[in-house]
Amino acid sequence: MVWQKAMDLVAESYRLAKNLPGNEAYGLIGQMRRAAVSIPANIAEGHGRDHLGDYLRHLSVANGSLMELETHVHIALRLKYLQPAEAEPLLAQSAELGRMLAGLTRKLKERTP
Repeated sequence: MVWQKAMDLVAESYRLAKNLPGNEAYGLIGQMRRAAVSIPANIAEGHGRDHLGDYLRHLSVANGSLMELETHVHIALRLKYLQPAEAEPLLAQSAELGRMLAGLTRKLKERTP
């Protein structure tokens, strides 16, 4: 479920990035897309690892990428590339995913001896 929500966030990020100016293609647009794609990729990679510690480390990286994506969106807002109403759905999805990642991490840590 966390991975699926992260995939949904990637789609929303790509949709939102289309609204940014073309001169940001190699700047903010690329950074937003890379950060977004990193989230489900790290969740999947961690899940595929044999050790719980590896999974937790990858979930931490995914959370870092989530924070990075939020920062890029806030930069786009400050630069007036986006209006608050445009960014709100992505930021809401991001907040939900952050809570889900925290919950998954907490549950996995409970299993640690």
